[in-house]
Amino acid sequence: GVFSLGTPGVGKTTLGKELASRTGMTYINVGDMAKEGELYEGFDEEYDCPILDEDRVVDELEDKMSEGGVIIDYHGCDFFPERWFDIVFVLRTENSFLYDRLESRGYKGKKLQDNIQCEIFQTLYEEAMSSYREEIVHQLPSNTPEDLERNLDQIMQWIEQWMKDNN
Repeated sequence: GVFSLGTPGVGKTTLGKELASRTGMTYINVGDMAKEGELYEGFDEEYDCPILDEDRVVDELEDKMSEGGVIIDYHGCDFFPERWFDIVFVLRTENSFLYDRLESRGYKGKKLQDNIQCEIFQTLYEEAMSSYREEIVHQLPSNTPEDLERNLDQIMQWIEQWMKDNN
């Protein structure tokens, strides 16, 4: 499996969907999946959002992940089993770009500030480095459409190489 990770607004969904259409892999947006299946265990008043039921999410994905060929898109990683992923991409966006993207999505107050802070302190990159083998974790810049193209090319090359090495 391939894991596309990063703060909201960094371009995970665009990358994941495009990658799926180029590779024929299955794209799963964990946030959407949780919404559809109501995989929640309460509501966070402070952040004005539901709280993910991580165990149910893992149960829900287990069969798909064991078949392989899946691209997962989410903004947290420390509860997914390490064995699921062959490669982890952490998308990074400069704060000015990110601020505008999140603001246009209606993020404000604490939610907006915390997501920007999360990006400044590389929180998700560090989480990925401590959750997975370092050599499978890659950071990719995601500021411009050119970055997206470059990232897609790079990931496609990696997938082709992986197929060669593992078949």
